[in-house]
Amino acid sequence: MADNDDIIDTLNNLIETSKDGEEGFRTCAEDIKNVELKTMFLAAARRCAEAAAELRAEVTRLGGKPETSGSLSGSAHRRWVDIKSAIMGKDDAAVLAECERGEDVAKSSYQKALEKDLPPAIRAIVERQYQGVLQHHDRVRALERAAKASS
Repeated sequence: MADNDDIIDTLNNLIETSKDGEEGFRTCAEDIKNVELKTMFLAAARRCAEAAAELRAEVTRLGGKPETSGSLSGSAHRRWVDIKSAIMGKDDAAVLAECERGEDVAKSSYQKALEKDLPPAIRAIVERQYQGVLQHHDRVRALERAAKASS
C-alpha cells in the first residue's frame, strides 16, 4: 500500500489536473461559437471543479494540505495557459482539437494515479473520475471529427 504522503501527493496531482481542466474548459466555452458545445464545455468545467473538491476532501481527511490551484506547468499537465492563443479566432474544430489534447493529459494523469497501490475507497473515487474523463474525451474527439468533416 502506498504511504500516506504518496497518496496525498497523488491526489494533489489530480487536483491540479482537475483545476487545469476547469480553467481550460471555461476558456473553450468562451471561445466557441456553437451554443451546444459551449454548454458541454461549461458542464465539463463543473465536472472538473467537482472532481477537485472531492479530491481536496480526501486529502484533508488524510491529514494533508490540499492543492488549491492548477499546475500552470508545461508538458506534464494540460497546457491550458496556452489555449487562449491557440484557439483565438479559430473554428470550432480547432477549439475541440485543443480540448482533446487537454483531455489526453488528464487521461495520462489518472492512469498514473491508478498504477499506484491506493486504498480501496480512494481507488474507487479515482477510478470513477477517470471513467468520466474517458467518456468526455471520447465525446470531444467525436465532436471534433464531426466538425472537421462538416467544414
